[in-house]
Amino acid sequence: MEQKRYRLLKQEGRAKRAQLHTVHGIIQTPVFMNVGTAAAIKGAVSTEDLEGIGTQVELSNTYHLHVRPGDVKIRQLGGLHKFMSWDKPILTDSGGFQVFSLAGLRKIREEGVCFHSHIDGRKIFMGPEESIQIQSNLASTIAMAFDECPSSKADRIYVQNSVDRTYRWLVRCKEEMARLNRLEETLNKEQMLFGINQGAVFADIRVAHARRIAELDLDGYAVGGLAVGESHEEMYEILEETVPHLPADKPTYLMGVGTPANILEGVERGIDFFDCVYPSRNGRHGHVYTNQGKRNLFNARYELDQRPIEEGCSCPACRRYSRAYIRHLLKAGEMLGMRLCVLHNLYFYNTMMAEIRDALDAGSFASYKKAKLDGMQEQSDL
Repeated sequence: MEQKRYRLLKQEGRAKRAQLHTVHGIIQTPVFMNVGTAAAIKGAVSTEDLEGIGTQVELSNTYHLHVRPGDVKIRQLGGLHKFMSWDKPILTDSGGFQVFSLAGLRKIREEGVCFHSHIDGRKIFMGPEESIQIQSNLASTIAMAFDECPSSKADRIYVQNSVDRTYRWLVRCKEEMARLNRLEETLNKEQMLFGINQGAVFADIRVAHARRIAELDLDGYAVGGLAVGESHEEMYEILEETVPHLPADKPTYLMGVGTPANILEGVERGIDFFDCVYPSRNGRHGHVYTNQGKRNLFNARYELDQRPIEEGCSCPACRRYSRAYIRHLLKAGEMLGMRLCVLHNLYFYNTMMAEIRDALDAGSFASYKKAKLDGMQEQSDL
């Protein structure tokens, strides 16, 4: 693997300001990846919208695209970038999280996992090789290794056995990706592989696993299995214990996290990549993020409010529409209301990440973080 792919530009404490060079362009980190599970952001957000709100990386779901429309069909159509008309980086998760979220529909064994499709009930088998093959068909920029995400409530013996199996799966993922990237017919021979650290809330298991996977010289390293039931304090403690044992010269990714406060705390602890469904999911329910806290636009107080969602915001919603109008759309069940709220929230997240990068460039992240957190606590009416 080429070390120069990841360039560390600045550090402030453990916080990192870096660039990841990929076949689809340079990713400036820290970065928030906008989640488009089925190759689209829920809320009628187009590729043009993503470009307009400063999106660097789009994230899609391996399992969902395998089930519908099918990764082979996407390959036949030229890969995921061409399919969704997006030429910037795409990260695909491995399907491993569905091992956690579809607990009632799966059976885990050493070879992989047997699922029943949540759409039509048909039986699906996915192991490390199958996951990497699907992601190779999608031709994403970054593929995630196949893993199991154990519950934060699982007992120590279960977690240790799960982590050991996840390590064995990671070795198989690396071997399969190397094989596929050598094939002439592979769409993206520069596809990168990120491994995933697991261990629930057992710090010693996390650290031991981090040390083992660090030896595999992967393109990047994720911390998975957090934000799945443990407290924020437990999550931060696990990051403090674990991240120092991941390679400093490779990007780090905190999977499925989180709130603006979670992201700020994650950056402080050395995280480069983030993703979360909160901006789009909350936006579809009229809950919007601002620098003064969260607002619920369904509240009656906004019925005659002619101000934008956030004064001074340059997102497509705030440039033109009032809180009163967006509230009307939401109350009337008009899709435009959801769309405008999702656009605002994603713009807020992407803009916050740009501010974080600027603060790190200037050596002022600590003061930026304090001011940001203090401001967002001013008001919250969710």
